[in-house]
Amino acid sequence: MASSSPIFRFAPSPNGRLHLGHAYSALMNERLAARLQGEMLLRIEDIDLTRCRPEFEQGILEDLAWLGISFAPEVRRQSLHFDDYRQALGRLEAAGLVYPCFCSRQEIKEAVRQREATTGIPWPRDPDGAPLYPETCRALGEAEMRRRCEAGEPHVLRLAMDRALARMAGESLSYRRFDETAAEHEIAVDPARWGDVVLARKDVPTSYHLSVVVDDALQGVSHVVRGRDLEAATDIHVLLQRLLGLPTPRYHFHQLLSDETGQKLAKSRMSRSLADLRADGMKPDAIRRQLGFT
Repeated sequence: MASSSPIFRFAPSPNGRLHLGHAYSALMNERLAARLQGEMLLRIEDIDLTRCRPEFEQGILEDLAWLGISFAPEVRRQSLHFDDYRQALGRLEAAGLVYPCFCSRQEIKEAVRQREATTGIPWPRDPDGAPLYPETCRALGEAEMRRRCEAGEPHVLRLAMDRALARMAGESLSYRRFDETAAEHEIAVDPARWGDVVLARKDVPTSYHLSVVVDDALQGVSHVVRGRDLEAATDIHVLLQRLLGLPTPRYHFHQLLSDETGQKLAKSRMSRSLADLRADGMKPDAIRRQLGFT
């Protein structure tokens, strides 16, 4: 998609109802798109086929319409575009940057526990606090990897981070971050702190990291506005963009909303949904005022 004006996107997952945190993000996209005279796209990130449901997608559409947020007519649903992600993954595989991993989460946890017990040194964690993958399956020979794949053994596909960074040797990895005044700053990234990230899950031929990078490029997204909890993940996204020869959007990371206990609003914690607030008689204008969008 080519456009002379900035393109923003709001990209919720239909695995539950939207809450005030989602409303804040959607309204921040709306505000910054208006300031830069850009357009807004809606993307439904539904690669998780077990948790995403049609009724939640319908709820998203109803909530956004109730808030009065307008989007371009076409909605992109990730579950309809697995071939796009397969093609991108194939390019990385052809470059020798991807390998199969047969380890379960429990096996990874146990391998890390044993190494910490043996060395007495804490195993490194990624920015989200999860232990870095100990590269167990990278020790397998090519023939063994092929045999297990051909036998149908379940596996994910991981990015060989050292090889990926070697291809970027001598190239600066960074992105442009913009604030609410549209002032920009160059931000360096450090993908190595994430280790060998998963690029394709056992059940679908992609992951959040791969699909979001491919989608942003295919949709011509020039400005990404999302929560600060995804700021560190931009390390991976910039690296994948460079490896795949895709443009890097500008990024803005907004504050996260918390509940009365100080915890981030989240579907997993059953934070009150916009549908609940609407049922209680709350009006869209009141939501906008509460969140600072008057």
